[in-house]
Amino acid sequence: MVADALSGKIDLIVTKSVSRFARNTVDSLTTVRQLKGKGVEIYFEKENIWTLDSKGELLITIMSSLAQEESRSISENCAWGKRKSFADGKVNMPYAHFLGYDKGDDGNPVINEKQAKIVRRIYGLFLKGQSTVAIANQLTAEGIPTPGGKTNWTTTVISSILSNEKYKGDALLQKSFTTDFLTKKMKRNEGELPQYYITKNHDAIIDPKVFDLVQNQIALRATEEQRRNCVHALSSRIKCGDCGSWYGSKVWHSNSKYKRRIWQCNKKYSRGKKCSTPHLDDDFVKEKFIKAVNQLIGDKSNMIDNFNEVKELLFSTEELSKQSVELSNEVDILDSLINESINDNARRPINQSEYEVKYNNLILRLEAAEKQLTAVEAEITLRKGRREQIEIFLSDLSKLNLITEFDEEVWAVLIDFVEVITKDELIFNFKDGTKITV
Repeated sequence: MVADALSGKIDLIVTKSVSRFARNTVDSLTTVRQLKGKGVEIYFEKENIWTLDSKGELLITIMSSLAQEESRSISENCAWGKRKSFADGKVNMPYAHFLGYDKGDDGNPVINEKQAKIVRRIYGLFLKGQSTVAIANQLTAEGIPTPGGKTNWTTTVISSILSNEKYKGDALLQKSFTTDFLTKKMKRNEGELPQYYITKNHDAIIDPKVFDLVQNQIALRATEEQRRNCVHALSSRIKCGDCGSWYGSKVWHSNSKYKRRIWQCNKKYSRGKKCSTPHLDDDFVKEKFIKAVNQLIGDKSNMIDNFNEVKELLFSTEELSKQSVELSNEVDILDSLINESINDNARRPINQSEYEVKYNNLILRLEAAEKQLTAVEAEITLRKGRREQIEIFLSDLSKLNLITEFDEEVWAVLIDFVEVITKDELIFNFKDGTKITV
C-alpha cells in the first residue's frame, strides 16, 4: 500500500486508528513523512487526525507514543502470563510442528503411534552409527513428511528430535524468550530467565535410558571435528595415512559410460608435496572391509571377555564424580563470598583498593573453578559415551556371523575409520579401538 501511494496510485489512506498504522513512534513518523512528501494524506478516524494539517504531526507523535506504550504493556502482560504458567509447570507443545504427539481431550499430550515409530526409528538409526545427514537423506528418499509437513528433512530437524527431552516424557520450560516486543526477536535462554524442568509430565516415546545414551553419543561425536556431516556411507571414514586428512569422493568420466566414483585424499595436491597414498574405489574398500570384519568376528569371544575385564578400570567415572561434587560446592561457596563482599561494601565504608583486590581474587577463583567443573563434567560425559559406544559395538558384533557382502549398517555400527597406507595396505580402526590391517 505504501509503495503504491509513493508511486502515485493512492492519494488518501483511511486508517481506523494510529495504533493500527504502526506499533512504534519512529516507524509511524517515518512513513507519514514519506507519504506527506509525496502529497499523500492519511486520515486516522478514531483520533480525527489529518496528516496534511499543520497540527497533524504533533498529534501523531503523541498518539503513536501512546500506542507504542500500550503495545509494550500488552506484550509484558502476555510474557508475565507465559512465565507464570511455566512456574506452575504447565506444558504447551507446538502440536502442528511436533512429531509423535497429539493434543488429547484433556489438553495433555498423547502419543501418535504412527509418528512415534518414525521418532523411534531416528533414535535407532543414530545409535547404529548413522549420521544426521544420512538419516535425513534416508527419510527424504522414503517420502516421509517432516514434523512441519514438508518433504525434505534437514540435519537441524533430526538433531532437534534427538535432543528434545519431551520424547522421554519430561519437559524443559522457557528454553527461549522474546528480547524485544517490537521486533519480536527470540533468543535462546542462557540463564537470563529461570527455567523449569518437569519430569514424567507425559507418556514417553523414547525410554529415558535410551535418550540419555543418545545424548552421550551426541557429545562424543561433537569431539570428532564434524566428521559425521557426511552424505555417503564412506564419507569421513577414510583417512590418508600420509597427511592425516580425510578422503573425499570424486567422479571420474562423468559424461561417459566409464563414469565411476573414486575416493582420494582431500589435501593430496594442496600441500608442498603430493601425498603418496593412492585413490580407491568403492568396491575395493568394501571388499577389504568384508575381510577385516570376518577376521574380527573370528575373535569376538575374546574381545567381549577382555572388554568386560577392563571396562571398569578404563571408563570409571567415580573419581571424576567426586571432583564434580567438590568443584560444585566450591563454586557455590565462592559465589556466596562474592555476594557477601558486594553487600558488605554497600553497607559500610571500606577501603576501595582493598575491596577491588579481594573482589577480583574471588572472581578469578570462581572462573577457574567453573572452568575446571566444565572440563570434569565434559570428561564424565565422554567416558560414558565411549563406554556405551563400545558396548553397542560388542552387542552388535556378538550377533554377527561371517559376511559375504558389504552391509552399510554393519559398516556404520563397527567402523570408526580406515587408514590408507598403500594400495596394498589398509588399516581398519573399529569403534572398540581394535585395529586390523588388510
